[in-house]
Amino acid sequence: MNVKLSSYVWDGCTAAGMKLTSVAIMARLADYSNDDGICWPSIETIARQLGAGISTIRTAIGKLEKEGWLTRQQRRSGNRNAPNIYRLNVSKLRQVALSHTSDSDPSNPDGSKSDASESDRSKSDASESSKTGNSHPPESGGDPSVNSTQDPSLNSTPFCQVAAQPDPQVLLTDQAKQVLNHLNLTTGSRFTNCNTSLEHIRARLREGFTPDELQLVVEYKTEDWRGSEQEQYLRPMTLFAPSKFPEYLQKAGRWKEAGRPQRVDGRWVKLDVFTRNSILNYTIPAGFRGE
Repeated sequence: MNVKLSSYVWDGCTAAGMKLTSVAIMARLADYSNDDGICWPSIETIARQLGAGISTIRTAIGKLEKEGWLTRQQRRSGNRNAPNIYRLNVSKLRQVALSHTSDSDPSNPDGSKSDASESDRSKSDASESSKTGNSHPPESGGDPSVNSTQDPSLNSTPFCQVAAQPDPQVLLTDQAKQVLNHLNLTTGSRFTNCNTSLEHIRARLREGFTPDELQLVVEYKTEDWRGSEQEQYLRPMTLFAPSKFPEYLQKAGRWKEAGRPQRVDGRWVKLDVFTRNSILNYTIPAGFRGE
């Protein structure tokens, strides 16, 4: 956090009659900025921290740029857009803030000279640091355009830490293991978590199918092929084959809607239910007389 720059923002932007939302955005950018007013937080980060909409933040930043309070540079990381690089107009902020301070505080009639001397000292310290090679980048990281080799998209430390997101590939493999374990429990098989077994499952998950849908197909085909020669094909390679799986899933959905009937003698039947193709129990209970 750059304390002096933040004070310029609160004094200068408020004195300029800036709206509260714009002042808050400038303050957040100042918190991320180095001494030159450079930072690169994402629009989503600013919106989340201020409790405002993304479109509101984007519109306000565009207006601030038109009014000369900041400039922004768009970046790309591979095929994706990376967060913009923002450069606050430090000179304008300092000028407006000091003029407001000198007008409101008669005890400091020469505030601009005092600040200028402090600025000279900071420049002198910066030059000494560069000579000795002991450079200390700000919290927000380095910027490629300001004599730095650090990529702002790497090793940046935002003011508010965001919880680390799980690796998508790890999550996909965990879901595939869950489906494979369900297959083993349902069929009594012992397939191991090897790449050969998991890859067929991962392929369907990458296509957008859910683990619940894959498990439903396992349950349906287990009942369909139980006791038949096809029971030997209850394996990932067959159940999750790209040419067969959509058809299996469609039939499994109808099977589920029908109440998960059982397969008896090659026919789907509902046990003890008075419907067509049902198996009915006509045994006369003890104590009753038959006709």
